[in-house]
Amino acid sequence: MSDPSAPNPATALEEIPRRVETLRRSFASGVTRSLDWRRAQLARLAALARENRDALLGALHRDFGKPPIEALLTDVSIVAAEADHARKQLARWTKPERVATPLSQRPGRSRVVREPLGTVLIIAPWNYPVQLLLSPLVGALAAGNCAVLKPSELTPHTSALLAELVPRYLDPACVALVEGGVPETTALLAERFDHILYTGGGAVARRVMEAAARHLTPVTLELGGKSPCLVDATANVEVAARRIAWGKFLNAGQTCIAPDYVLVDARREEELIAKLAEAVREFYGADPKQSSDYARIVNRRHYERLARLLKDGEVAVGGQVEPEARYIAPTVLRRVRPDSDVMGEEIFGPILPVIAVRDLDEALAFVNGREKPLALYLFSEDAEAKRRVEAETSSGGVCFNHVIWQVANPNLPFGGVGPSGTGAYHGRHSFETFSHRKAVVEKPTRFDSKFAYPPYGRWKAALMRRLLG
Repeated sequence: MSDPSAPNPATALEEIPRRVETLRRSFASGVTRSLDWRRAQLARLAALARENRDALLGALHRDFGKPPIEALLTDVSIVAAEADHARKQLARWTKPERVATPLSQRPGRSRVVREPLGTVLIIAPWNYPVQLLLSPLVGALAAGNCAVLKPSELTPHTSALLAELVPRYLDPACVALVEGGVPETTALLAERFDHILYTGGGAVARRVMEAAARHLTPVTLELGGKSPCLVDATANVEVAARRIAWGKFLNAGQTCIAPDYVLVDARREEELIAKLAEAVREFYGADPKQSSDYARIVNRRHYERLARLLKDGEVAVGGQVEPEARYIAPTVLRRVRPDSDVMGEEIFGPILPVIAVRDLDEALAFVNGREKPLALYLFSEDAEAKRRVEAETSSGGVCFNHVIWQVANPNLPFGGVGPSGTGAYHGRHSFETFSHRKAVVEKPTRFDSKFAYPPYGRWKAALMRRLLG
């Protein structure tokens, strides 16, 4: 899987301030405020994804063996769908929102107006390098902003292709793309932006927040964490196993909302592991290494980290590795210690620890004893169990009897809580993230009561106390 011909894209450091300044001047000109401009850019963004589908799928496969159909479903097609949705809803989203005016403040009218923030920065990770760069851009364009895009250097073929396509399809005076690694990202973060959306890990997120604080720039952080999956005694284990295996081994486990570990009722543990093994064989055959539907680990560093985690439990399914191909088989671990490394860090790979618990009480205590996750899953046929999980846990999102799907509905916010992130986007929530909600009050001049003006005197003061409490 190593590709010595891979590009090594980087934008000249001295060019970065110039690109940001160009976007600032464009925003100041007012060109992005037009709804016609926004609709046109959203249409062009959808065209970028659709017209270059095969090229994007090819770049993703060269970067880390991402299967074409998997990449189409989870990475490329989502961009076009989000852009279409935003374009159709734009008039409704941008319509001023009338709000009530209290009796004590009448006559007058009040409304909330959405206005663009200015020039924003979107920093994307490598695991879904098309979707996680361009889907936030949908919201930025819909809200009328200029945007700087920073793709990951760990997927160089995809980065180079996007650097070619973005200025060809989108207004280059209003959307710029900067390639490179740490030096280029550091140079970008030294610039002043009106909002930063970062997707990735917590360590870099802290540096993003520190840089943003220097300019009092608001941030949206889409992070990750250890998303638990609970399987209780009432669950349909065959269906649960199939759905867990799909969500866990999608993209070789390199998905921020993949089930990170399973807490299963001890009475169903053996059955669940057996059904997980069946699901892996059904999806990828007897030797997943030969399957065209199974991805590879993005680079050697991540591979080596994951290979070490295989030692933290008893291998019940999979466990095979091939360093040169950066291949790790879909793996299920059992008899995993809660204090082991595999349970202490986000796995972000095709390793699924399964831990037996006595009941739902023990499972909830386990989840609540750890940091708040980006996603939480429960497989159960018990309505009370679902109610308890929803009410007694905190996570970015919850999905009952499936995995991943909470991220697919554009009408739902996608985001974390606490260490798993701050803020949210998708659909209207993206538009709101990149908009300022401006309060507007309009008062008539034909009547100007002197009641609120000095001098107040005794009778005015007494009446005001009665009115204002």
